Amino acid sequence: MNATQHGYASDQKRIIARLNRIEGQVRGIRQMTENGEYCIDILTQISAADSALKSVALLLLDDHLHHCVAKAAAEGGTVADEKLAEVSAAIARLAK
Repeated sequence: MNATQHGYASDQKRIIARLNRIEGQVRGIRQMTENGEYCIDILTQISAADSALKSVALLLLDDHLHHCVAKAAAEGGTVADEKLAEVSAAIARLAK
């Protein structure tokens, strides 16, 4: 790991495991498409993969809030303002 420890460090193995499962889901979706499977079945799998990605995003966001943003808030000043603006923008992207 690099010198800067990110907020998700304690969940890193869990996140990687989830991303590996999602990667498998996406490969499965491609295979279903190549095999000419029923549209609704493919859409169902896409929805599941999308939900799984959102779950990982929310875990990362929670870790970021509890580590990076909390640390910046304790320090105060412009660093805190920057972290709050950064997390607010991230939330806005996730809400789209």
